[in-house]
Amino acid sequence: MNNKNVLLTGASGGLGKHITAGLAAAGYNLALQYNTNSQSIAENIKDISNLSIKVKAYKADITTEADIVKLVSDVKEDFGSIDMLINNAGISINAMSWKLSGEDWNKVLSVNLTGPFLCTKHVLPLMKENKYGRIIYISSVVPQIGVPGTAAYAASKAGLGGLCKTISKEVIKNNITANMISLGYFDAGLLYQIPEEIRGQIKETIPVKHFGNPAEIVECIKYISNEESKYLTGQTINLNGGLF
Repeated sequence: MNNKNVLLTGASGGLGKHITAGLAAAGYNLALQYNTNSQSIAENIKDISNLSIKVKAYKADITTEADIVKLVSDVKEDFGSIDMLINNAGISINAMSWKLSGEDWNKVLSVNLTGPFLCTKHVLPLMKENKYGRIIYISSVVPQIGVPGTAAYAASKAGLGGLCKTISKEVIKNNITANMISLGYFDAGLLYQIPEEIRGQIKETIPVKHFGNPAEIVECIKYISNEESKYLTGQTINLNGGLF
């Protein structure tokens, strides 16, 4: 058994479900954050309830600092420590830049960038106290290649790169690493908000000609979280089938 304690944000989403199942099977204890989808998070927990791990769901709005303070405090009380933080929560509101409202711009950046910052800010004191931690930011190939209609999403995910680099320099002396996984198109999550015809067009642009298997994301997370991977920090791992 692994026995590391993981705080995973966005655990009720499509990608969150795959990460939850994969890490549970590998023996990680899971603190699962969600905001609105209580039914999905309940189903995700039910699917892994027969495993010998500790798992608990927490309702919190990651864009609200008071919610994050309470979330981290509750997880510490229930699990004792947070060994790994996976910033997975994310949304996308698509429109051409000249049609994108300021409200939608702010909403996307608040969830995708401010949320990970707040989670990192309040988890770090626990990791520093324990002199161990692994922070992972889930980003996207979208800001790397440029996709029309994704101005807010692309900007928010690009911003994670700067956050990750900065955090990695600030905390490496405490045996804490920070890395980013930049995902291409995977058979889960936000991909299925896209019409089927466009999904087919996207698939043709990927050199391997198919969407990724979410199990590969879990394997990448497991590698980063390994205690022997402490030389890996401040890096972006591109997992995209050769797209970028």
